[in-house]
Amino acid sequence: MRRLWLIFAQAVTISVAGLFVLSTLKPEWLRDTAPASVVAILEAPSADGERPPAAGSYAAAAQRSMPAVVHIFTSKAGVAPGHPLLDDPVFRHFFGERPNNGPSQRQSGLGSGVIVSPDGYIITNNHVIETADQIEIALNDGRKFGARLIGRDPETDLAVLKIDTDGQLPVITLAASDALSVGDVVLAIGNPFGVGQTVTMGIVSALGRSQLGINTFENYIQTDAAINPGNSGGALVDNSGNLVGINTAIYSRSGGSLGIGFAIPVSIARNVLEQIVATGEVTRGWVGGGNSGHHAGAGRIVRPCRHPRRADCRRAARQPGRPRRHKAGRRADRRRRRNRARPQGHAGSGGSPAAGTPRKLPRAPRRSGG
Repeated sequence: MRRLWLIFAQAVTISVAGLFVLSTLKPEWLRDTAPASVVAILEAPSADGERPPAAGSYAAAAQRSMPAVVHIFTSKAGVAPGHPLLDDPVFRHFFGERPNNGPSQRQSGLGSGVIVSPDGYIITNNHVIETADQIEIALNDGRKFGARLIGRDPETDLAVLKIDTDGQLPVITLAASDALSVGDVVLAIGNPFGVGQTVTMGIVSALGRSQLGINTFENYIQTDAAINPGNSGGALVDNSGNLVGINTAIYSRSGGSLGIGFAIPVSIARNVLEQIVATGEVTRGWVGGGNSGHHAGAGRIVRPCRHPRRADCRRAARQPGRPRRHKAGRRADRRRRRNRARPQGHAGSGGSPAAGTPRKLPRAPRRSGG
């Protein structure tokens, strides 16, 4: 009897093991009936060839312009801040002056740019690269190149870079300077927050925006296409994929997009590009005449002399490129130098605010990154 029981137990064990192996490796062998319930769904037929664009789609404009928009990675050498006790006058009195140099480190930045020439010229914002000592360009197809700065124009916040390669580069098409109207659909292309190339859509909200306090020369395109940090220097294109502007700033209280973005028109960008490639700098002439006293060279505004008979005004007239200050201006300069020479109080001590304390400008337009 005991022998029969052992045979039965072994047979059951082998059967259970076989069912387990079959249910794991070949479960369909154990299912000879259809499931009790089936979910009914509708599926569109797959397209054998190229799918036609959907009605109202801007895919063609995006595909035409996206390859020419590049990512710009910048870096510069920096020094980490030292211990705060090294700035304490009491500490320095007892322990003497000690070097306040922390360990060196690299600071990185992020922005966008647009390839505008088969020769490798790239337009971007000046604030993206103005403090960088190394610039790297990443194309949409994965290629990376080191870039060199050809020239920059801080007055319009534009800069021109160049990459050298034997391969073919994607190039964007520039739109006509008068091809844009309020209400036209535009696409903003860039690399917001470093997530990758992104396309957003909006319309032209206004043209000729100025007096924003961003740059010396302002003639912005306003758009509600989402522009975020990292989009600086990216492309603003029309519904045909032609470049109409360079994204440069946003109006924001939080740092993100609120639907008010600004782009530099392509007419200004083209003028700056041609001058920088030709001469390495941007030269502007005199604006106005007579007693207007406005000098557009180097982005400065020169006020007219109130007393043209004085010797200093006559000397300034003989040197139109180097305007001299009036005596009252020199007295104001001396007062400012005396004020700067006075000892400054520390924050919280009842004196002047500590150096480096930022001013809060909650409603000022902000640059979109870089």
